Amino acid sequence: MSRAVQNGGSRGGDSGGQDLPERRRILQNQGEHMTGEEIIRIVEEEEVEFIRLQFTDLFGIFKNIAITASQLERALDGRCMFDGSSIEGFVRVEESDMYLHPDLNTFEILPWRPQQGKVARMICDVYMPDGTPFEGDPRYILRRAVEKAKKMGYTFHVGPECEFFLFHTDENGRPEVKAYDKAGYFDVDHLDMAENVRRDIILNMNDMGYEIEASHHEIAPSQHEIDFKYVDAMAAADMVMTFKMAAKIIGKRHGMHATFMPKPLEGENGSGMHINMSLSNKKGKNMFADPKDPNGLSKIAYQFMAGILFHIREILPLTNPLVNSYKRLMPGFEAPTSIAWSSQSNRSQLIRIPSTRGEETRIELRCPDSAANPYVAMAACLCAGLDGIEKKMTPPPSMRENLFDLSADEVRRLGIEALPETLGEALAFMEKSEFARMVLGNHAFGKYLLAKKEEWRKYRTSISSWEMEEYLFKV
Repeated sequence: MSRAVQNGGSRGGDSGGQDLPERRRILQNQGEHMTGEEIIRIVEEEEVEFIRLQFTDLFGIFKNIAITASQLERALDGRCMFDGSSIEGFVRVEESDMYLHPDLNTFEILPWRPQQGKVARMICDVYMPDGTPFEGDPRYILRRAVEKAKKMGYTFHVGPECEFFLFHTDENGRPEVKAYDKAGYFDVDHLDMAENVRRDIILNMNDMGYEIEASHHEIAPSQHEIDFKYVDAMAAADMVMTFKMAAKIIGKRHGMHATFMPKPLEGENGSGMHINMSLSNKKGKNMFADPKDPNGLSKIAYQFMAGILFHIREILPLTNPLVNSYKRLMPGFEAPTSIAWSSQSNRSQLIRIPSTRGEETRIELRCPDSAANPYVAMAACLCAGLDGIEKKMTPPPSMRENLFDLSADEVRRLGIEALPETLGEALAFMEKSEFARMVLGNHAFGKYLLAKKEEWRKYRTSISSWEMEEYLFKV
């Protein structure tokens, strides 16, 4: 039985829509996928009227083209064209025709839409007119990295932890950027005013076949976290994009605005997207686990971690892409500022090893934030880890110290390097990096760097209200 969502519409459909995630799981377990014929049948049986063909731009913004059900076969054949010159980071006007090729396994009826005039979606790969994948498509960037891992005998698994803020909206629908609660870490409903919003987001994501492991109020007021089950990297990136869309739509129905801006509230902790990672072999065995090691970690785990630590400054603009991202990565706000790791579940480190071992062994990278494009962020992490394996890198010693309690001078005396403190500093590392160029490819590397350098220039030339308040009457 479907459950109502606030302000109309209902979650879930009748039997066909609700059975779709289970059908997909069965096919995946059998090594098979959804077929075009199956999707056409479901669209007819469920009386779906519109299909959204979704794709992601280079900077992690979801785009879509809506078609009617009568155009479905054309879409399944990859014949739906769009103007790539209108999408930031894609192509020039003189080479603008691009095509969407739906990933059939992402077909889903959107559960928050009304039952009459149902809407479905498919996430698409972007192709050029000559039938080749567009090298600037974020899904293609991640697919390249995943294929490299596959050739080395590995499958990359990811469990993202997505933090975000919910703010009330005014009569014009604009967010009021101020805390609406006094709740803190793990507080419950009488303090957490947005618990029903979180509940609706989770139930809708469950109806789409996504498995939520946990959700809770975070440390900062009006801040929340939803943690997803481990899945393969492409599914995880698709899941993050779908979740961000769902959070904004469902939040709006409750009169609230969901934002994945890393640091919207001054003086409070920012929002991260911690990325839990592991590799498995062809038999599904966790390649990070070794019960004979004092830390329970395999040589591959150490090498993978060493690769990330070695390359992190070059890829930081991909995991932390905004000017605002670096206002989260500051001392005093429970976000990492140093390039170090801990085997003791030490949350002050850039990388920590959660306490579970055996088949659940994983590493957790704690610097990324939810403003990142999940496809390129996960591709960068995977490529860095694989480089560590290929070059047999060794990480520095595990740190026991709580780095949050140490001054910058004390951290330096321990021989620990700092993360870049601004987007501009991070871009300087990336610009010189052949590794980052390899991860993105020449086209995306150039477009990304150009756009982010322009963002940094605009920030540097803007005059903030703080500067006006601090200096206008003083000097």
